[in-house]
Amino acid sequence: MWEVKPEPAIKDGEYFGLVAINQSSAINGQAPIDGDHVDNARAEVGSSGRLNGQPYVTMQMTSDGARKWAKLTKDNIKKQVAIVLDGLVYSYPTVQDEITGGNSQITGNFTMEEAEDLVTVLKSGKLQAPAEIIQTTVVGPSLGAESIRNGIISFLIAFCLVLIYMIFFYQGAGLVADIALLCNVLFLLGTLASFGASLTLPGIAGLVLTLGMAVDANVIIYERIKEELAAGKGLSKAVADGYSNAYSAILDGQITTFITGVILYAFGSGPVRGFATTLMIGIITSVLTSIFITRIIIDDRVSKGKKISFDNRLTRNFLKNTHIDFLSKKKWTYIFSGILIVIALVSMFGKGFTYGVDFKGGRTYVVRFENPVSAEKVREAVRNEFDGNNVDVTQFGGTSQVKIALQYKENESSEEIDLEISDKLFSALKGFYKEGFTEDNFRNTTSESTNASIGIISSEQVGPSIAAETLRRAIIAVLLSLLAIFAYIAIRFKGAAWGLGGVVSLAHTALIVIGFFSLFTGILPFNLDVDQTFIAAILTIIGYAINDNVVIFDRIREFKSLHPKTPFKDNVNTALNATLTRTINTSVSTFITMFAIALFGGETIRGLAVALCLGVVIGTYASIFIGTPVMYDFTMWRENRRAAKKNASKK
Repeated sequence: MWEVKPEPAIKDGEYFGLVAINQSSAINGQAPIDGDHVDNARAEVGSSGRLNGQPYVTMQMTSDGARKWAKLTKDNIKKQVAIVLDGLVYSYPTVQDEITGGNSQITGNFTMEEAEDLVTVLKSGKLQAPAEIIQTTVVGPSLGAESIRNGIISFLIAFCLVLIYMIFFYQGAGLVADIALLCNVLFLLGTLASFGASLTLPGIAGLVLTLGMAVDANVIIYERIKEELAAGKGLSKAVADGYSNAYSAILDGQITTFITGVILYAFGSGPVRGFATTLMIGIITSVLTSIFITRIIIDDRVSKGKKISFDNRLTRNFLKNTHIDFLSKKKWTYIFSGILIVIALVSMFGKGFTYGVDFKGGRTYVVRFENPVSAEKVREAVRNEFDGNNVDVTQFGGTSQVKIALQYKENESSEEIDLEISDKLFSALKGFYKEGFTEDNFRNTTSESTNASIGIISSEQVGPSIAAETLRRAIIAVLLSLLAIFAYIAIRFKGAAWGLGGVVSLAHTALIVIGFFSLFTGILPFNLDVDQTFIAAILTIIGYAINDNVVIFDRIREFKSLHPKTPFKDNVNTALNATLTRTINTSVSTFITMFAIALFGGETIRGLAVALCLGVVIGTYASIFIGTPVMYDFTMWRENRRAAKKNASKK
């Protein structure tokens, strides 16, 4: 057994160092039972006897472990068994009796937190490799304060813009939608708080995007109610039919977005998971508030004989009675989109991307100077100091701040290496600061507040192995999203043509946005690195853009059912015209929320906001001029092929 004595170097007596091993119970100096023999462990609270109300740990052994455990406990009754991880004794319970069957209880006046920690230690013993730091992020207090402030400001501005837009366009009904949005925010924040979630900047972006998308359900409902009123129905009947007819499009659109959230959560990590969590919870709360809360308020007013307006003099006939032949323009839109995609592909394979450390490994530092600096001069100074190693410097948040990405000793992670790199950085950059600026000032380790806003204000490290894995998972996430959406639409609309149209539209939008990041990286004055946040943006664009396609497809299916003898082309054009108001309203409301983030959200989130703004514009265009025409062409091709086969069989 283990001989346990307090290690003098370890304070507080919470843990003990492993001082010696009693060779009588050890095998070749090793513990006779290791983590491989532990099948499961969990913390529980006693409900009776001496353990009533007291936390304890239950442990289940494997069959081989149970056999060894029985012999070990039989030979060491009234002796202590030590639970050791990485050379530290975390617990040393006393054996009371021989334990057979492999099920054990570990007691010791634990708190619940201590019991959970012990469970973690027992489960960690199953790992075959030592723990290795693969990603670290350090954010200085000035950047953290700015990020939080900018995130909150962008959220409030975006939220107010959406509220104002809804009241402007839908009058009284818009006010009802705003009440639902307020409830949505409360439900969403309350749910996140109950989960103990940390609201990161990507999480704030997910929150703001949720607000923009929450409007979509209200817009769909209100536009359907307006159509019913225009058909001559009474207010009560129009409200009932409007909600009933809107459910299909709302649920299909939100489910497809939720699918991308699930995939993003499964294959993302860190802040990206926070983004996905916020998005998924927001979708659920949005549907509930949009459908139920607005319905309760509107039904209450109608039942009391009170009027409620769904438009005003300025918006009443907005895009009504349009007769645009969208399909006749598909030749030109195919050419235009083809040119954009070719430009994107040439840039992607020619110029390439600026990858964040998420995808290439290494360290990045955000460094702020007292005065404006040239990124080229900073790059030259850093490259000379690091002997020509791979160094990338970009302007980040103004002319006096840069982001420095290094691939120097990226396989090593220790405090000594971190100090070595920061020393070399200071040596390279000290000429850009005033005389008297010290290394402590540069690393922001000084207590002088006057220097807290310059020097290294944030740093991040990612190991190359995790970078490669992150890139692989990101590609899988995008491909799985497209495949899942194709399958859902094909099943829901009972035809591969619908799924193909939706996926082609999404792939078209994603390629153009990705090409934009390649083409304009290093040109625009903000970060366009391809990293996990960028992948979150692409997947969100995919989830958002499919909403337009689903709503349009839903209306085409409806018209096709109502008018089966009408040529398919006419039904498609009629559906596109009928959903045009909803398409524009949803796109505008979502765009202004993301535009608010791009303007006021700060540098750390600006690239994400720009990608989403571009995705809203391109996605809206693609749903009308690419996805729907592709669906139409493929449907007509299949029908013509069937007709040709039928004629051939008759002959």
